[in-house]
Amino acid sequence: MSVATYFEEFCKDLLIGSGTRSTISTRYLAICTRLNKDFWQMDTTSGGRYIGSFGRNTANGRVSDIDMVFEMPLSTYNTYDSYLGNGQSALLQAVKRSIATTYPSTDVKGDGQIVQVKFTDGMKFEVLPGFKNTNGSYKYADANGGGCWRTTNPIPEIDSINSGDVLTNYNLRPLCRMIRAWKYYCNVPINSLLIDSLAYRFLTNWSYRDKSFLYYDWMTRDFFEYLKNQTAGQTTWYAVGSGQTIINSDNFRYKATVAYNTSVDAIQLLAEGKEWSAKQKWKELYGARFPS
Repeated sequence: MSVATYFEEFCKDLLIGSGTRSTISTRYLAICTRLNKDFWQMDTTSGGRYIGSFGRNTANGRVSDIDMVFEMPLSTYNTYDSYLGNGQSALLQAVKRSIATTYPSTDVKGDGQIVQVKFTDGMKFEVLPGFKNTNGSYKYADANGGGCWRTTNPIPEIDSINSGDVLTNYNLRPLCRMIRAWKYYCNVPINSLLIDSLAYRFLTNWSYRDKSFLYYDWMTRDFFEYLKNQTAGQTTWYAVGSGQTIINSDNFRYKATVAYNTSVDAIQLLAEGKEWSAKQKWKELYGARFPS
């Protein structure tokens, strides 16, 4: 089996299965339907949008947290903005009560900035009630510290990953999914949006970005090198597309260094004709899902 074959097999295995996608869609549409009835007085499934790694289509098959934004009426913003004390918390509680009407036996709670819907199978929806601004960004409630309004702009992040995937011969999303597999298997403290932003910046400038699976051992090796060489002590980065601040205080560089060294070993072992040993090295990074 060649490098191209087992990396192609690995990437296919990382895709989100049709059953999981169907479950996500059913729950997403049910939440949108409920919020439309209670806040827009309409019977429709419109108004929502997937965001986060699922919305950027960089999540892998282990995805459990589904982020979505739901556009709320401006009149709702005016109502809760006029509260004398923490109207933001009151808004989240109103959204919580609405969703709980559809899912009365599900764990639903307001959590600072989102309403979390935690299903018994471990899947969590994080619903962000947002008010759309003229530039396409969303104003949203932050109930912490007495309450305030903040702004997020996830659409340019999604657009950047879309365009970056095209620019890199559709290698960007597979890289993002593989790095998530490493994050989960090796317990790496790196933010999901930071993975995608750094992967974009690395891969769009990588010499072999237009190649395919035959180069994926080099691609992951060089990306681990890029990760380990992130400025020492840096805790703030900026998201691709939106430029919003990403805080990652935990240091991922040590595990990236280990991953780089392991990938160098795997490539060398394969060059020596030791295919089985090379695969064991990749399994040290990606776990049992990497082909045997």
